[in-house]
Amino acid sequence: MIKAVFYTENSRLSGFSLTGHAGCGTAGNDVACAAVSSAAELTCNTITDFFGDEAEVRVLENTLTLRLKNEGCGYSEKLLESFKAHLGFISEEYPRSIQIIVK
Repeated sequence: MIKAVFYTENSRLSGFSLTGHAGCGTAGNDVACAAVSSAAELTCNTITDFFGDEAEVRVLENTLTLRLKNEGCGYSEKLLESFKAHLGFISEEYPRSIQIIVK
């Protein structure tokens, strides 16, 4: 199961951390895992490269973390909300593949 933790500061989303695997297929053939990975990369790249917001992004074995360094342009929070909702939709399609936690 993928564990998606979304972080908040002042009641606003400020980042996320993803760990684990969806377990919906064999390695390289897990559609749910691929969907989450692709959406996460798009979210990170859009925030840093297109919105130009400062963020700490860490990629480790089996872990991806993004933390905004400031409030930024405002679009980053909306994108994080959209990413969280997207993971919820994937979870509905592939039950028991994603656990979403908001801290």
